[in-house]
Amino acid sequence: MQYKKILLNGMFNENPNLRLLLGMCPSLAVTTMAENAVGMGLATTAVLICSNAAISALRNVIPKEVRLPSYIVIVAGFVTAISLLMEAYLSTLYESLGLFLSLIVVNCIILGRAEMFASKNPVGASIVDGLGMGLGFTGSLLLISTVREIIGNLSWFGLHFAGEDASGMLFFILPAGGFFVLGLITAAINALSGYRLSKQKVGCSGCPAASACAKACEKEAV
Repeated sequence: MQYKKILLNGMFNENPNLRLLLGMCPSLAVTTMAENAVGMGLATTAVLICSNAAISALRNVIPKEVRLPSYIVIVAGFVTAISLLMEAYLSTLYESLGLFLSLIVVNCIILGRAEMFASKNPVGASIVDGLGMGLGFTGSLLLISTVREIIGNLSWFGLHFAGEDASGMLFFILPAGGFFVLGLITAAINALSGYRLSKQKVGCSGCPAASACAKACEKEAV
């Protein structure tokens, strides 16, 4: 298994938010402040890693007929554990995230990775996949929240740039501002990806099927 490739895939090529457009609910709800965004991202990462490892370890034990309910039970157990730990040691953050912390149970990112990756791969690769997807999710939340908090509140991680009484553009704190920022960042990343692809050389060199194609062309010519 190429662990580095799996890790980078979750962080960039298949970023849950910005490339696959998954987990939109917390992406718009908790990104008004960078602190809340990082908290949600790290909590989701912890659940992703633990649930991927457990589901991968039990992939040959869980009957196919009840795999999705089983996945939800496993994920719910880890979400409950993370919630209790945050309530005990990070009570302020726990209260800020509120209901969205419990909704990690039905986050399509976690269930999607359980179905598409963890249930088909060994434990080590599944842990790396969960870490990569979690870091990609956390990074996207931090990026969105940074733009929204700086422009909307003139602050970042609670540090005010122009005094606590100063106010920024309220629009960016509202749900509509979340959609707007998410759309702009997604469009920029897609444009950058398209630009990079356009710069790649197109041809047969390096293609594993190049020799087979050449032989097929020769036969057609004859």
